[in-house]
Amino acid sequence: MFVAAFVPLCFVQFVEPCQEPPGVKLPPRRMRMVVAGDLMQHTPQLTAALQTDGGYDFTESFRYVAQYFRQADLAVVNLETTLSREGRYSGYPCFCSPAEVAYAMRDMGVDVALLANNHCLDRGAVGVKRTADILDECGVERMGVFRDSADYSMNNVKYIRRGGVRLAMLNYTYGTNGIPVPKGVVVNRLDSAVVVRDLHSIRNDEVDCVVAFVHWGNEYERRPNRNQRQMAELMKRCGVDIIIGSHPHVVQPYEQDEEGKIVVYSLGNFVSNQRKRHTDGGLIVMIDIEEDASGELKYYINHVPVWVHLPKYRILPPEVADTLSMNVAAREAYHLFMSDTRKLLLGE
Repeated sequence: MFVAAFVPLCFVQFVEPCQEPPGVKLPPRRMRMVVAGDLMQHTPQLTAALQTDGGYDFTESFRYVAQYFRQADLAVVNLETTLSREGRYSGYPCFCSPAEVAYAMRDMGVDVALLANNHCLDRGAVGVKRTADILDECGVERMGVFRDSADYSMNNVKYIRRGGVRLAMLNYTYGTNGIPVPKGVVVNRLDSAVVVRDLHSIRNDEVDCVVAFVHWGNEYERRPNRNQRQMAELMKRCGVDIIIGSHPHVVQPYEQDEEGKIVVYSLGNFVSNQRKRHTDGGLIVMIDIEEDASGELKYYINHVPVWVHLPKYRILPPEVADTLSMNVAAREAYHLFMSDTRKLLLGE
């Protein structure tokens, strides 16, 4: 069984203390944010979720990891597909999945779906609007892609408060696979001028922590490239405290600098049909934000590696996978993924 040991890493930031009524001591601010990587829906996943009545049920995929999301104060997933109730569902290269994916996310405890990724325009403006409608009806917040300018104005910077901690969150993608952005639709592009403008617009007096979710990097590369590092440095200089990346479909390292700012370069795949080495799993990261006795915030990061088991596409954490019955080939693939991931994160 792979169990990673971590020394808590701290980020200290000056935050104005809360105004307390005379004689009343407010509880310390404290929250946990849980984030997972690319939630994809290739055609074999659709087949596995198809029910005898013609409907779809994706809850089995999330059965063994739902606890991490339900126990979090804020749970976030990168949704790398469009959604529809109209049929014509498809996998790669043009993703469109049943609305039941959103239902399963909601039931698992997901609070926010990240939409800014290279497949967000796979079904054009109609796909953007249907995806937004379904997530809104499910009560799942969304970020990074917007129906129109009014939607963008209301939701570009997502302000969320959990456990007394006030967050400002943004979501960007490097591109849309060459698909032009339809008239009226807004997609947050990972452009330095846009990023700086957005970060300068944040109401800093109302925020304790700024989080950026970015779709970047080169697919299948296990180390961040120069562009990722440069963008991360720009974001940190402009006030971002936590940066979490997706898109490479493999795990890349995470780090915390001397100021305590966190960069997770790639979480890898949360669930997909990709089975090549390094692509058949990913990370769930947990970031705890806690106020100490002096009123300063400290950040602690940890992770759980997860691996996807076929044919039901169950996402397995080690405490389940280590004892679950599976054939020899699956067992070997699981151990290889865990070994590769451990070595990467330990810098071996």
